[in-house]
Amino acid sequence: MPHEPKGSAPLFGQLLHGDRSLAISDSIDVLSAGIIVADHVSSPISHLPAAGELVMAERLLLTIGGCAANAAVDLAKMDVGAAVVGRVGGDVFGRVVADMLREHGVDVSCVQLSQGSDTSQTLIVNVAGQDRRFIHTFGANAEFSAADIPLEQVQRCRVLYLGGYLVLPKVRPEDLAAVFQAARQAGARTVLDVVTPGPGDYLPWLKPVLPHVDVFLPNNHEAELISGEKDPVRQAEFFRRLGAGTAVITMGGDGAVLVGDRARLRAGVYSVPLVDGSGGGDAFDAGYICGLLRDADAAECLRIASALGASCVRAIGTTPGVFTRTECEAFMRSNALRIEQL
Repeated sequence: MPHEPKGSAPLFGQLLHGDRSLAISDSIDVLSAGIIVADHVSSPISHLPAAGELVMAERLLLTIGGCAANAAVDLAKMDVGAAVVGRVGGDVFGRVVADMLREHGVDVSCVQLSQGSDTSQTLIVNVAGQDRRFIHTFGANAEFSAADIPLEQVQRCRVLYLGGYLVLPKVRPEDLAAVFQAARQAGARTVLDVVTPGPGDYLPWLKPVLPHVDVFLPNNHEAELISGEKDPVRQAEFFRRLGAGTAVITMGGDGAVLVGDRARLRAGVYSVPLVDGSGGGDAFDAGYICGLLRDADAAECLRIASALGASCVRAIGTTPGVFTRTECEAFMRSNALRIEQL
């Protein structure tokens, strides 16, 4: 089983607050582990500039990005105590990201500093009427490993979430399986999301882990790369055979499919104006986790997840548009989501 790495860099929270030891608050329900990014996002522009051309954007936004950071902020907006577990670099963006997370009420005690690395960053270019374009540097995320997830906190949380698996090169499947197993043995629920950079053999990375996963949340494109199946229902069934308790396949504007022990569901989407799709999947994950924390049934988990996912795409950036709990509950009272049995 993974253990606390000896000689690792001090926690980022300690660097910001002097030498005193910081511990995660007892009010933390969710450990959100994985990718942390500083996003540079443009509001929609008319067209991509040609060489030497200047194109004006109404806004350029520096904001939080990355699966773990996004989900934690979204959970905090929903009045859920969340802590981020991940790595930032020894540059100004590491401090900026930590400051922004704290401003949102997210615990950063378990964010570690990779002093010799840059903080991961993404340039997101939005062109009106087109899909987003990304320029990315992986930075300190490349050093994140399962050993960075503190087992003492794992055994105290209610949900352990890992976002960005399969692009985290030091997160080995056997190590992650052991951490997830420890979480479940302590009574926590485990939730896993992935990022697939392109075609590859991902099954050796998933087979040891999925038997210890309560909810697996890939999108349909990721699921097809992993399973070879095009149909989202068959994708979900594939992951269930590999051991996942519940498989939820998200499909953007086409909704989601859920296959679990007690439910087989297809959900539509809430209709909202699309401004920027960045972070929609992470918001969906956060909403589903909110449902788990409320012991909601599968259909209600899908409703909350779909509402948070829809709220995210209404504004540029991965988290600014995401509902607060009050906003989410009001929206769900006023808007119905189509859910049908498979």
